[in-house]
Amino acid sequence: MASTRAMLERRRSSRVPIRIPVKVFRRGYDGELTNTSAEAVAVSRYGAQLRVPFAPEPGSRIEVLHGHSHELREFRVISAKNSQEDGLFDLGVEILHPAQNNFWGVQFPDEWS
Repeated sequence: MASTRAMLERRRSSRVPIRIPVKVFRRGYDGELTNTSAEAVAVSRYGAQLRVPFAPEPGSRIEVLHGHSHELREFRVISAKNSQEDGLFDLGVEILHPAQNNFWGVQFPDEWS
């Protein structure tokens, strides 16, 4: 398992703790599109940590609808961990097209060089 320091060094931008309501859209095993209310609890220019009631496979794609701006973006699931406190899962997700604009609408601290 990677150390915390190694994970921070790999991170492309700093994370900002926040609470943003989102709706997550995904395809089920039957191909049916479903949506679920969720929450972003930490965000960066390139991804987020989401709290959701399901655990998709790493590498799968989801769409996230921002609860305030109503903008929709596609993300790739990087990790899914059971939080063990409330039955929700912590998803690490990577935004697939980060250069379009600041999806989260958050002012981020200065980025590392």
